[in-house]
Amino acid sequence: MNPDLLYQLALCDVPYIGPVNAKKLVDHFGTAQKIFAAPASSIEAIHDIGPGTAWQIKHFKDFKAAENEIKFIERYKIEPLFITDPKYPQRLLNVFDPPTLLFYRGTADLNTSRIVTIIGTRSSTEYGKSVTEKLVQALQPYNVLIVSGLAFGIDSFAHKAAIKYDVPTVGVLAHGLDLIYPPEHSTLARNMLKHGGLLSEFKSNTKPDKHNFPSRNRVAAGICDAVIVVETGVKGGSLITADLANSYHRDVFAIPGRITDSKSSGCNALIKDNKAVLLSDPEQFMETMGWNDDKHVKHKRARQLFNDLDANEQKIVKLLEDDKSLHIDELMFKSGMSTSVTASVILSLELKSIIATLPGKRFVLI
Repeated sequence: MNPDLLYQLALCDVPYIGPVNAKKLVDHFGTAQKIFAAPASSIEAIHDIGPGTAWQIKHFKDFKAAENEIKFIERYKIEPLFITDPKYPQRLLNVFDPPTLLFYRGTADLNTSRIVTIIGTRSSTEYGKSVTEKLVQALQPYNVLIVSGLAFGIDSFAHKAAIKYDVPTVGVLAHGLDLIYPPEHSTLARNMLKHGGLLSEFKSNTKPDKHNFPSRNRVAAGICDAVIVVETGVKGGSLITADLANSYHRDVFAIPGRITDSKSSGCNALIKDNKAVLLSDPEQFMETMGWNDDKHVKHKRARQLFNDLDANEQKIVKLLEDDKSLHIDELMFKSGMSTSVTASVILSLELKSIIATLPGKRFVLI
């Protein structure tokens, strides 16, 4: 077990820190243990941290809860993913308040090249169920990971369809991994452990309280490349996820429905307000995401121009050769370049007509 885990868990328990300040502290000190070992003056000198937070850290003594959580983690073979862990979902690092620590059980790669979150109302219709299954079936050949929230309705349909068509699927939970909510999905959850996994930022003994669900939604929105809303009302929780996904520069799609159908009113509103792309068929989704382009033609042109590019330009082109399209966050992460350098290189390649921009800040070779 990682020796820093005790301090990682404790960091999440320090009052008034939260994920934003926790990330600042980790970025500055490198490890959780170094945060607790640092003098108060060094802690409070960090921008927006201040003496109050420094005092909370230096006077924190309740490590017993962290010790008990470690026992739970070891007993149930849970994989803790701290924000600095290479296995931590890297897409989440580009949201405003990424979870400091995640708890994961499963086999799916949380950093696979294509992740789609499918969400919708709990009181779905047969239309919503049918559309969800067709979407998942169409995604099967594209090596996609399906993410949802293990709730009734569209979420469960997405997970079940993924298992049916052998597509990995991960459920993002609003409670600890010591329970399944709703309990009716216990069998589904067990099957998902073999075909994907379960992910949560909440420790054991955390109940599915109402205020946990917006936090769950931000993980579902930030972990993916695109969000598809199948059915939702005008006040559905899916709208929160869609708004978050837009703020994270993820592609958002919505399935249209009849104007008289309350279950589609939220989707229709997203489309009307230009917060989501109207999704009429799976092929349109693939085209918009750039997942059905002619990779061979693109690679041939890229190789012809490869020798005329500088080292950073070659690095970006090589990444796009390996994947049909990549989000700017993925290019930055995989290239190891800073935000400003990545943006400059992308602009240069666009001016040279080597790459093109897709919706949602994705890029492909021309």
